[in-house]
Amino acid sequence: MSTDLVRANERVDDLERNGLKIIQDPDRFCFGMDAVLLSGFADCKPDGTILDMGTGTGIIPILLSAKTPAKKIYALEIQHESADMASRSVLLNKLEDKIEIVEGDIKEASSIFSKASMDVVTCNPPYMIGQHGITNPDAPKAIARHEILCCLDDVVRNASQVLKPGGKFYMVHRPFRLAEIFSTLSRYKLEPKRMQLVYPFVDKEPNMVLIESARGGKSRLTVEKPLIVYDKPGVYTKEIYDIYGY
Repeated sequence: MSTDLVRANERVDDLERNGLKIIQDPDRFCFGMDAVLLSGFADCKPDGTILDMGTGTGIIPILLSAKTPAKKIYALEIQHESADMASRSVLLNKLEDKIEIVEGDIKEASSIFSKASMDVVTCNPPYMIGQHGITNPDAPKAIARHEILCCLDDVVRNASQVLKPGGKFYMVHRPFRLAEIFSTLSRYKLEPKRMQLVYPFVDKEPNMVLIESARGGKSRLTVEKPLIVYDKPGVYTKEIYDIYGY
């Protein structure tokens, strides 16, 4: 491992898939299961082009590089430190020919990239509305979790603009915002095609939703069987182990 790629306070985590690793700083923001589930839910045709918006430290493009035959994956991140960490993870995995980290704002994605240029867009956006309980709105964790620098409308509008006709948009979000999500997707001509609810335990309410939509698609939604995360506390279900590649 090239030690000059890892800074003080950072760690290198083994993703246990194709030998891939990722550089993270636990004081900033480490990826969660939602990013892993989104990478498992998304797909791309051979020689396709993917844009991951708000990539953080690059977890989704790195995982997608092992899963999809996409030709090129672009990853957009507004926070300089996170974009730098993602770029070093790309180098660490020798993926610089396949993944390109771009520092920039989701709200400007359609001007940073050509319109109708992407086959697939993925996004694990901030879930929480407003700034209730935030002590430091400039903190990386607050920016990742709350709609401080972008909102759902920004995400969906720019995804629609950069997608080719028929292109797919994959997003993970919270079920309590489903009505707003469907309304926003419809406003920007992204037709929901596939949805999966994620439950922490079989007897609990869902706490995540995975959605695939198509730009200009016809109206037909497939609801996949529920995805249960844990069989019991600390023990994943077989489906989760399969997604993680164990």
